[in-house]
Amino acid sequence: MSEQLNDDLRKVTAEAEQLIATAGTVDELRQAESRLTGKKGTLGQLLASIGKLPKEDRAEAGQQINVAKRDIEDKFSLARARLEAAAPKTAAEQTFDPTLPGPVVPRGSIHPVTSVIWEFEDILSRLGFVVFGGPEMETDYYNFDALNIPETHPARDQWDTFWLDNDWLLRTHTSPCQIRAMEKYGAPLRVIVLGRCFRYETEDASHANTFHQFEGLMIDRDISIANLVAVMKLMLSELFHHEVKVRLRPGFFPFVEPGFELDMGCLLCGGSGCPACKHSGWMELIGCGMVHPNVLRAGKIDPEQYTGFAFGLGLTRVAMMKYGVADIRSLNSGDLRALIRPEQRFGPAIIEKE
Repeated sequence: MSEQLNDDLRKVTAEAEQLIATAGTVDELRQAESRLTGKKGTLGQLLASIGKLPKEDRAEAGQQINVAKRDIEDKFSLARARLEAAAPKTAAEQTFDPTLPGPVVPRGSIHPVTSVIWEFEDILSRLGFVVFGGPEMETDYYNFDALNIPETHPARDQWDTFWLDNDWLLRTHTSPCQIRAMEKYGAPLRVIVLGRCFRYETEDASHANTFHQFEGLMIDRDISIANLVAVMKLMLSELFHHEVKVRLRPGFFPFVEPGFELDMGCLLCGGSGCPACKHSGWMELIGCGMVHPNVLRAGKIDPEQYTGFAFGLGLTRVAMMKYGVADIRSLNSGDLRALIRPEQRFGPAIIEKE
């Protein structure tokens, strides 16, 4: 029986070598190997027949079959490696470099207000303005008195102020930074201020108790209203990447004289009327005017030598119009439809408050 088993194993080995020689693909090799070494294959049948042998011959027969099986598996393994190495590579495999870093997965996005802030900084910095900042917790002097709004002035009713226990307040506008900039740099001066402001007022589609404001101040000799209008037009055209419809109305602000309110045609409704523009077709956007002489004096600048203009606007409202958010409350709500990166939008994304 031992001679018969040896003869069978030689035949299986010869068959394996023949199958390896004729196989042209890795799949053909796998099929041939399974036919010889699988449970129902030739070697599998030989292993199953061991039980018919005398007990004293079974161990030796099993050992011979296992040696032959390992030898055949090694032959198929080497043949498979040769075929895989010789196989033509796909375009992806040919260009793949395992030493390069993997693709960067985007995490989060830029908030619409932050995006607008960066754009304003870029636009005005090209006009010679520098970014200036100040504290969000302010004194009564910088927030009101130095801006020509004394304690008895009726204009203080326009600002619903958050007063603190230490007699300071949360700034109601970014205008206190005008005084701080004049005190620090003097004249001539070109600064912009971007930051949060706070007012105790009822929230609706276009008002919030915490909002971002953008302030600009330019002081030099012979500055006029014409300079103010030119800067405003250029700034808005650069921001919205096309000419925008605007109107200038007389407005009262204690820290400018004369004062104006600049409205822009509502981009959310195209002028037909919506909750954001209070169904007027116009979005109140910029308060501006020529700096009041009393404000220049508070900033240690001689109003007989220098003039200037100032302007302020709500960054949150600009973000609403630029990125199609119809309700100001969406920007602080965590609503991902309002926070998605602008470049990821594939059309108008008007977000109504539910």
